[in-house]
Amino acid sequence: MAHNKSLSRAKSTKNDEFYTRLTDIEKELRHYRRHFKDKIVFCNCDDPFESNFFRYFVMNFNRLKLKQLVCTCYAGSPVMGQQMTVADILGKPDTPSDTPYKAIVNKVYDITGDGAIDQDDIIELFRAGENTLEELMEDGDFRSQECLDLLSECDIVCTNPPFSLFRSYIALLMEYRKRFIIIGNQNVITYRDFFPLLQNNFVWLGNNNPPPKLFYIPESADRKNVVYDDDGNKMAVFGNICWFTNLDISRRHEDMILIRRYNPEDYPTYANYNAIEVQKLSDIPFDYDGYMGVPLTFLNKYNPDQFEIIGRSHDIDWAVNECPFFNPPDEAMAKSFKAYDNTWRVQIPYLLDEDGMPINIYQRIFIRNKHPEEPR
Repeated sequence: MAHNKSLSRAKSTKNDEFYTRLTDIEKELRHYRRHFKDKIVFCNCDDPFESNFFRYFVMNFNRLKLKQLVCTCYAGSPVMGQQMTVADILGKPDTPSDTPYKAIVNKVYDITGDGAIDQDDIIELFRAGENTLEELMEDGDFRSQECLDLLSECDIVCTNPPFSLFRSYIALLMEYRKRFIIIGNQNVITYRDFFPLLQNNFVWLGNNNPPPKLFYIPESADRKNVVYDDDGNKMAVFGNICWFTNLDISRRHEDMILIRRYNPEDYPTYANYNAIEVQKLSDIPFDYDGYMGVPLTFLNKYNPDQFEIIGRSHDIDWAVNECPFFNPPDEAMAKSFKAYDNTWRVQIPYLLDEDGMPINIYQRIFIRNKHPEEPR
């Protein structure tokens, strides 16, 4: 049984390893510079000498005025030790290449005297003992006690956690009340346990301009949609990945420019929610003070000073027990709808066609304008 569990874990790890490009890290993190001064940054899903997060923070250690950088690696990582190992750096030839360890950076300077700060300087600073590399007793999993102890001591977490473990990862960050900048699948915004974090402004989308689309993967990874960079490195192509954070950025306070005026002909009301349907973000009316259903892409433009998030569609518990504007159909109508369309469910917002039959709408976020203009 234990053997099967190990095989399953190894398979999951192999299919869940996506490594962020340095250019994507640079494009996003430039919007957070003011948050890093005198802070301890923790990268808890990163092999220091394979991770571009580690590389970014080392190369920008002094410019960001970091207090400390801590990085831990997982023993099961398929790329671990490909470029550099603890044995190489500390001269311990008997140390296995897959030994999990933590890297702690307190200083970054040109110790080699060649006029530049690069990986050679970092290695020499480790060898000189000014920065430290220490073997971990456990496997380096972000949920291990060693990593949790480091998490409790840090100020900001920044990494690309395993996509399959995103829920448990974000739950830990919430439990430990940590500031963070992390990468995740955009589909998580519809999860029942994650959406309330967005709704209550505990988490929001990062700048994401542009969002990351390409991730390095091991050559052995079995994926269909792949490309290769100029150096022959294999990359997976994604279209639904974004940055999540709880650090404030200027984009979050930019008002959406609203140019449409409300009229009932252009904005039909749902049959089961007392809210109007808004098909495109550009169509949000500037003078409507009621509830509106908008596409999920609204979160990319969400300004909490301008709008209030009320809830989301496709959540029957919220619709029945909490939503102040939910109007369920009577039993006879519900039965006729189900006979007409077996995919219909009571919590899905719908309009009625000319024959009184339901027209299902894609998932929606229900919002309200905090400061609607007076009708002209």
